[in-house]
This record gives sequence, C-alpha cells and structure tokens, in this order.
Amino acid sequence: MKKIWKLLSVIVVALALGACASDGESASDGGDAADKKPVVTVSTSFLRDMVEQLAGDQVTVETIIPAGEDPHGYLARPRDLKKIQGADLVLYHGLHLEAQMVEALEVTGVAVTKDFTDEDLTMVDQDGESEVDPHFWFDITLYQKAVATVAAELVTLTGDESINDTATAYKEELTELDTWAQAAIDSIPEGQRYLITPHDAFNYFSQRYGIEVVAPQGISTQAEASNADISTIASFIVENEVPAIFAESTTDPARMQRIQEAVNADGGEVTVVSGEGQELFSDSLASEGQEGDTYINMFKHNVNLIVSNLK
Repeated sequence: MKKIWKLLSVIVVALALGACASDGESASDGGDAADKKPVVTVSTSFLRDMVEQLAGDQVTVETIIPAGEDPHGYLARPRDLKKIQGADLVLYHGLHLEAQMVEALEVTGVAVTKDFTDEDLTMVDQDGESEVDPHFWFDITLYQKAVATVAAELVTLTGDESINDTATAYKEELTELDTWAQAAIDSIPEGQRYLITPHDAFNYFSQRYGIEVVAPQGISTQAEASNADISTIASFIVENEVPAIFAESTTDPARMQRIQEAVNADGGEVTVVSGEGQELFSDSLASEGQEGDTYINMFKHNVNLIVSNLK
C-alpha cells in the first residue's frame, strides 16, 4: 500500500510541476533575466539561514516549510511546488526528514546530507525497525559538513569562489560554538544530565555532548506515545530526580504535561519548561526577528535553556 501511495505522489508531483511550468509564471519571474539573482529554494529554516550565511544577498532564498512548522508531517502546497519549479537550485535535508514531500524534492533537489557516510549517521529503533535519525544539525561537526556541501553548490550556481572563504569563516564560528556548548553541558553535574523532550530529536546532541536523552515519541513527531511509554518515562524521572522536562517549539506542550501528571501520580515532582521563549528548538528555527532565528542563536538558546534548568 505504501508503494502505491508513493507512486501516486510521484505522478501528482510530475503533473503539478508541469502545470507550474505551463502557466507562464515562476518564483523568479519579473524583470530582465540578466538583472535577476539566482533563486535558491530550500526546504527548512535551517537551510535558509545556511544559504544566507554563505551567499548573503547574492541569491534570492525561497523557503518551503515556514519557521515553526513541523517538517516531518508537512504536506507540500501548490505554491511550494511552484517554488521548486522556479528555482535555480533546490536544497533539502534528506534522511527522510521531509517525509511527506520527499518525492517532490528528489526530482530536482540536492540533499545537503549527500556526502554523509554511514559512520556519520545514527540509527534508531522506530516501531521495531532501524531507521536513520535525520536530526544531524545537533552535531555541529555534521552541520559543518553540510555547510561544505551547500557552499560547493552555491559556488557552482553563482561562479563566486569567495563563498568558499565565507564558508571557512562560518565553520570557524561553528567550531567556537561547539567548544562553548561542550563546556556549558559539562557544567551540569554528571548525575543530572538527563534531557527529556517530546520526540527523539536530540540523539546527535546526546552523543556529541554526553547528556542522556529520553523521549516518549520516536524520531518523527508523527508517532504517538503510548500510555506505557509515558509511564516508563515518569518512573525514570522519579527514580533519577530529574528536575525539568522540555517542550519543543514544533510540538504540543500538552504531551509533556501528560508526563508531568504521571510523575505527580508516582509521588514525584517535575517542571515542564515551556511557553514563549522557553521551548527548545528541534525541527525549526524561530521566525525571523525572534530569538533563535539563526542556527547559532538557536543552538545557544537551547544550551542555555537546558543548563539553566538542569544545574
């Protein structure tokens, strides 16, 4: 049945792209062709920031999945297919992050994870099957690898070799961020390094910085946590005296409140860290102009929030 739906998806995408091409309009229409900047369409806010950091105003960036929306369950709209059709370059994460629109992206896009090796990737159990965890951006060294891939694509697109120098400088900033993050996490007493979040988005973060991650859902927000999952995590919290659990900006905080209720029923106490400015960013950056609207600011926000609530 899944294969049938995938085949239908490919047919729909092909028809939609054809319709977009035939209507005489595109995301880059308007003005003389020689005066227009190349159009780069990206799947997420992470990639929008990456392209803007590397190419600045040399390109026009179109984003498919708006900041604050969940990429796991996002369904492409007609306007999104038009952005893909009208782009000079399409970039997406890959690793099945954009699960509901992967066929559309694979037609013309470049996965920024295309140069990752098996050793780079983390495998997790998802409903009894082993799947790749797509949340690589929480390992800064892997994010740097994606930066190199995107820089190469942008140089090819624009012909501007100075983008490589910009990429080198940006990766140096990321190395400094990585060092700072490790020192910050190390400041949490070892017996208190437990990060409990709604879905399993922080495995790479866990491995990089030495903090145990527990989540009731799997790597996709489309999975549902069972009562048994919630009970198990509640018992873990009580046993380890975990002081705080964290909501995410792209998930419903009620999920963590269910865990809090189960903890209370077990005779324990735990704080749900949530609310505006008090949520972890997992699958999206913040909207433009808000705290966490760049990759570096997002990472600092997350680390500071974790440390301040677990120390």
